[in-house]
Amino acid sequence: MDKTIKLTLSEDEGEMIIDALEVDLEGYLESAKEARGNNNRADVETFTEAADRIAKLIAKIRAKLD
Repeated sequence: MDKTIKLTLSEDEGEMIIDALEVDLEGYLESAKEARGNNNRADVETFTEAADRIAKLIAKIRAKLD
């Protein structure tokens, strides 16, 4: 299991992290789309998994901000 850390952030800082993660998420989704077009299943799986993990992290941070 990954080591757990605790951070104290302002709401603005949390929103900044979400914004950055959303840009990262878009990049992984686009990369998965390109890999799919190139029939590269391994890359599709890798990029899709990364996108899923980022989406879950975004949701986790948003839940703390609401």
